[in-house]
Amino acid sequence: MTFGDAEYNGKRKRTRREVFLAEMDQVVPWKDLLALIEPHYPKSGQPGRQPYRLETMLRIHFLQQWYALSDPSAEEALYDTVSMRRFAKIGGLDEVPDETTILNFRHLLERHELARKLFNRVNAHLSRKGQSLRGGTIVDATIIGAPSSTKNKDGERDPDMHQTKKGNQYFFGMKAHIGVDEDSGLVHHVACTAANVADITQAHKLLHGKEDTVGGDSGYTGLEKRDEMKGKRKLRYLIAEKRSKLKQIKNKRELKLA
Repeated sequence: MTFGDAEYNGKRKRTRREVFLAEMDQVVPWKDLLALIEPHYPKSGQPGRQPYRLETMLRIHFLQQWYALSDPSAEEALYDTVSMRRFAKIGGLDEVPDETTILNFRHLLERHELARKLFNRVNAHLSRKGQSLRGGTIVDATIIGAPSSTKNKDGERDPDMHQTKKGNQYFFGMKAHIGVDEDSGLVHHVACTAANVADITQAHKLLHGKEDTVGGDSGYTGLEKRDEMKGKRKLRYLIAEKRSKLKQIKNKRELKLA
C-alpha cells in the first residue's frame, strides 16, 4: 500500500461515484464475463509485450460505458480519479494502460462480437437476482459524436454514420437508443443506428415485454399510435409534452389572466 492509498482509505465520506462503483463491484458477474473473454485474450508468458490483466481491462471498458469515456479520456480518468483506478484494480505502483491498449481491448471485443454477449450475460444475471426488469421502462437516445472526417479502412465515410441537427447544432456520428429499468436505472436493451434516425422509430426494440409503463421525452410523442406498438400488452405512456405545446398552454393561461 502506498501513502496515497493510505490517505485515500482514511477518508470519511464516500462520494456518489464511490458508492456506485462499490455496488457495481458486487453486482456485476465478473467471473462469468472473464470466462467469456478469456479464450480470445492474449496469454501471459508469450514472447513480446505482456498483456495487462484481463480483469483490469474489462473493468476499464465498463467505466467507459458508464461514464461515456473515449479511450484517451479513460486513460486520463485513471490517472486523475483514485476511485476509478481502485475499481479497475490498478495499484499505486502499477502502470496505467494507455489509450492504445484500451482501444485494442475494445476492438478485441468487437472482433469476436463479445460486447453484446457481455451485455446479455449481465442482464440475465441481474434478472435472476431480481435486480432488473421491474415495472416500467424509460426510453432515451444519445448521439455518439465522431469527427466529420472519420473514414473507414477503405478511405470512405463510414456508411453507418450520418449528420443530424439537434437544436441549433449539427452532429456527425451514431446514436445509441436505450431502454432503462425505471426503478434500478439499469439498461436492459440497446440499439445503435446512424445519428439521423428518429428516436421514436427504435422505441419498440427497447422494451423487454413485461413492463406496464413506458416513459420518454417529447421525441417519443405519438409512440402509442405507431404500428410497431400494436399488439403489445396494454401500456401506460408517460411521454413529456413538446416545448411548443407547453408554450401554447402558457400563453393561453396568460391570455385568460390578462
